[in-house]
Amino acid sequence: MSQAATDPHLFHSVADVTARLHEQGYIANPAIATSVLLAERLHKPLLIEGPAGCGKTELAKVLAQTLGTELYRLQCYEGLDEAKALYEWAYPKQLLYTQILRDKVGELLVGSDSLSEAVARIASHEDAFFSERFLLARPLLRALRAPRRVVLLIDEVDRAESEFEAFLLEVLSDFQVSIPELGTLRAHHIPLVLLTSNSTREMTDALKRRCLFLHVTFPDAAREQEIVKSRLPDVPEQLAKEVVTVVQSLRKLDLKKSPSIAETIEWVRALTVLGQSSLDPQVAEQTLSLVLKYQGDIETAIENKKTLFSDAAAKSR
Repeated sequence: MSQAATDPHLFHSVADVTARLHEQGYIANPAIATSVLLAERLHKPLLIEGPAGCGKTELAKVLAQTLGTELYRLQCYEGLDEAKALYEWAYPKQLLYTQILRDKVGELLVGSDSLSEAVARIASHEDAFFSERFLLARPLLRALRAPRRVVLLIDEVDRAESEFEAFLLEVLSDFQVSIPELGTLRAHHIPLVLLTSNSTREMTDALKRRCLFLHVTFPDAAREQEIVKSRLPDVPEQLAKEVVTVVQSLRKLDLKKSPSIAETIEWVRALTVLGQSSLDPQVAEQTLSLVLKYQGDIETAIENKKTLFSDAAAKSR
């Protein structure tokens, strides 16, 4: 049993998770807080699926801040392989060592009585080329070898190929890796692992079985307004409420990319800089690019601006 099994609990209860995340400006609903607690207590990875921009990656960042520990992030992409995720050998450094060894060959061979003895002496130094001093640890290995519990974020795992999922299963099942030249390296402390997926492809059943599963979506208006207020406590109440109402309506339109929670916050911040205490339709139209990143989406919003802004005004009363 690894030392990780005896690590103290990071959270006391679901309420503790909720309160401590709230202190960092992350408003977690009961499902999120419960999933985080179970992932921490059961030492199981948490697979979080949902649309881009709904706070999946932010949860990992805030967890690291809450726990006062490091965040190791593996950004997945097509073509990601074991070497880029786990470790590589520092070949330039090995080459330099080879040159040093070459200069010392004469000293090594002093006193050799035969060719086989000379070869044996040189071979005795082979392991030095594949020792930990030449190992370049990538995010997965760094998280496993960290001197204390850390948060490991495997971000947008659906962008990597299914073959990479099989590799992840091996690493996350026993929290250890086998390196041929070094043997098995086990985790000092089991990290708190979060995997995120934007649902661009279906995850394998094997990965889902290994993980706790959490589906998240964009918050409702009340929770999103609470998120805005937690990040921008001095923002006018009227402005926050009207912006959130418009953003909620925008997400119901046929857009290429729906506004993220972070973009809602950024829009409110920008409007505050512009001296707005409530949502002026003309100023809102001029700043739509803060929440909509495609011209076609902006044009769609402008086509529906009468409904968008009248609804915001009506709901804020």
